[in-house]
Amino acid sequence: MSDSDLMFRSASELAGMVRAGEVSASELVGLSLARIEELNPRLNAFVEIDGERALAAAAQVAPGDERPFAGVPIAIKNNRPVQGLRLTYGCSLMSEYVADYDHNITRRLKDAGFIVVGSTTLPEYGILPTSEARLFGPTRNPWDLERTPGGSSGGSAAAVASGMVPVAHGNDGGGSIRIPAACCGLVGLKPQRGRISAAPELGDSLLGIDGVLTRTVADTAAILDVLEGYEPGDATWAPPPAEPFAAAAAMIGGPPTRLRIASTTLPPIPEAVVDPMCAQAVADTAELLRSLGHTVEEVDPPWQLDGVQELFGAVFSTHISLSIAYSGMVAGREPTAEDMEPMSWAIFSMIGHLNAVQGMGATVQLESFTRQLVAFLEPYDVLLTPALAERPLPLGTLDTHAPEPMSTFTRSGLFTPFTPTFNASGQPGISLPLFHGEDGLPLGVQLVGRPAGEAGLLALATQLEAARPWADRRPPVS
Repeated sequence: MSDSDLMFRSASELAGMVRAGEVSASELVGLSLARIEELNPRLNAFVEIDGERALAAAAQVAPGDERPFAGVPIAIKNNRPVQGLRLTYGCSLMSEYVADYDHNITRRLKDAGFIVVGSTTLPEYGILPTSEARLFGPTRNPWDLERTPGGSSGGSAAAVASGMVPVAHGNDGGGSIRIPAACCGLVGLKPQRGRISAAPELGDSLLGIDGVLTRTVADTAAILDVLEGYEPGDATWAPPPAEPFAAAAAMIGGPPTRLRIASTTLPPIPEAVVDPMCAQAVADTAELLRSLGHTVEEVDPPWQLDGVQELFGAVFSTHISLSIAYSGMVAGREPTAEDMEPMSWAIFSMIGHLNAVQGMGATVQLESFTRQLVAFLEPYDVLLTPALAERPLPLGTLDTHAPEPMSTFTRSGLFTPFTPTFNASGQPGISLPLFHGEDGLPLGVQLVGRPAGEAGLLALATQLEAARPWADRRPPVS
């Protein structure tokens, strides 16, 4: 096994090797830093590299360390605080701000033994499903350097897909884990709303939740066990799982049998056109599921309703505007148009004209819509959809400096119409890289579970992974 192979092994396997003394944490972290030095100039996945502190932390990990991920390198998306590192949100107002505390996510990952080697890129304020912030420049897809790795967790996806780190942190407010997972050939789970605490800043979050980008379902499940759970002061939280998610993913009680699965390629946005390869991936997955003993039924969910896209846009934009306001607090002044990309300013200006009743009204109406959708899906164990409506976009497709910047925001929804609905409903959803397209790029599908149904979703994902393995695929850049 060559050194470069190690960064393509699962995080759980690497931790086991450190525990057994087969490899040291210092060797793993050193290899990760070397690959970042080699590959990041081409991919632009990292905002900041924390090599000195990472090597010092690795030197403290000895064989026999029982922490589940002791000595394994990881990267944190640059919208969650890591004490001592810059926290930018991809915006110029915060470009030099250094966090003086760890977010709940960072703390839990460190406590589990992960070693943070740096922070990864995102679009400005995490708005778009591509990662081309003015502050950083474009992040590139390891499978095709002229295409996006997705967003908003695009830097993390590029880092994992290229083998700079074995896993990386991300978060998902409209698909921002699932989208880059689909673009880069990774596993990307959006957990159930409230599963992972937004501490210490927020009591809860209607749309956004944290998670990771990985190569395997087992890693995703095991890290969810690390991240899930109540933090003091949480306003809401998901019910604790009956068993560890890692056990559910391992199918200790046997593989799931005779699930009733709904399948659709009908996009929630009527104007969206589903690429034939994306639609074929759903059809092929449906046949694979039937071969595994499940029932698959084609359905047309009731989601092409007038005004729903605008409702989500208003609620999502309100959350973005709070981030913009926070960046102004960090800078010590009111944000101006010169401080940000034109699309960000357009969103901030639009939300500034809403009053409190209109803002709350949009949330109430969106919740009413998702209640109807969840009721429609109640007879089914899982919903199968495309992960994306289009292939990974060429760089520059979504231009935040367009003459009509909100047209770029609208255009982004045509690329990713299937993911935001489940941020609104709160249900868990996972993107799986089951296929490769004729264009040589990864081709993912999305599976959506019942509310708080991550365990069943992970078990089914493991069954599909065993039937059609993907973890050994490597992009040309690696």
